Amino acid sequence: MDEDFREFVKHREIWFRGPHALEDQAQAAALLLSDVLGVERVEPLTRERLAVSYDIRQVNLEALENLLRAEGFHLDNSLMAKMKRALWYYCDSCQQAQLGCHRGSRNCTQAVFVNTYRQRPHGCRDPRPEHWRKYL
Repeated sequence: MDEDFREFVKHREIWFRGPHALEDQAQAAALLLSDVLGVERVEPLTRERLAVSYDIRQVNLEALENLLRAEGFHLDNSLMAKMKRALWYYCDSCQQAQLGCHRGSRNCTQAVFVNTYRQRPHGCRDPRPEHWRKYL
């Protein structure tokens, strides 16, 4: 694996808690996440702990955990888990913003061209402030 690729791969742990129909939530979540685009490695460490490695350019931890919640998995919501989760979400979103391609945008190339067009001087600018533009 080259150095450029390694800086985009994040290694995180997802913790499960609470009563659930499946006794081994980590194994079931590993099977679900293994097919997600951008997930490089998924390994259940214990019945309630899952190690996941993903490419930040394609997916982030928040999207993975939201997928698990939508499928009915019970994530650990202790104070320490919430703090770690918030820090990891923030780090992922900052790195994605630095890369210039935010998740949810349909085409990063199109965003680059639109940004370049906005920077160029031309006569198609509205000098009014944003909040006045809806009043014609």
